[in-house]
Amino acid sequence: MSLQELFQKDQKPLLNIYFSAGFPNIDSLPELLKSLEEAEVDMVEIGIPYSDPLSDGPTIQHSNSIALKNGITLELIFQQLESSSSSIPKIMMGYFNSVLQFRVEEFCKRCFENGISGVILPDLPLEIYQRKYQDIFEKYELSFILLITPETTEERIRKIDEHSTSFIYAVSSAGTTGTKKGIQGAENYLQRIASMKLKTPVMVGFNISSPEDFKFASKYTSGGIIGSAFIKHIENSKDLSQDTQQFINYIKS
Repeated sequence: MSLQELFQKDQKPLLNIYFSAGFPNIDSLPELLKSLEEAEVDMVEIGIPYSDPLSDGPTIQHSNSIALKNGITLELIFQQLESSSSSIPKIMMGYFNSVLQFRVEEFCKRCFENGISGVILPDLPLEIYQRKYQDIFEKYELSFILLITPETTEERIRKIDEHSTSFIYAVSSAGTTGTKKGIQGAENYLQRIASMKLKTPVMVGFNISSPEDFKFASKYTSGGIIGSAFIKHIENSKDLSQDTQQFINYIKS
């Protein structure tokens, strides 16, 4: 199912779970995809570990560090995706230098071959994407998902809305992921986004870790993205399937 079809089909709040590939163990990715699909998560965001993740807070930085020490590489991530039978909608999130080193067209081709629907690259500006890479992404049917923050101007948000093809990722606060508790302080910002009546669905991420946070986020947007809280929950897991189900049950409770 494409991301566009997912947003057209489901009117319920959508739940997107982020995890770092190669964490907690180097071969965890296929099991996590299967477990999240069985737990009826709507989509997953697969983090490409990077040594200098500017947008990420300490929890995701820590998981990236462990994944890199475990030996994860982009090539290995694609190999693990090839071995996965999961059909859950999948997004990849990383930093552009990793993609550039892998070669952009090869990256997009491998994403297409492995059922990846969209890509988030926070350090690749829209204008450079349009000028140099949009044709390649479109050739391989990949949505380029852009971020907005409380500091993003209305003019910029409307430009991002015009050029988005699946959803817009609304960062709930300035700063990095998982550094604040709750997203209720973002109410004015989320109300402002909702009042703009954008054509593109909006998902909100950063600082969502409880059922209350998820419900609050979904009040103004199509759903929530959870990363740090899930990563903390599975860091010392002895049974990824069981612990994943437990976490998703808690968030949906």
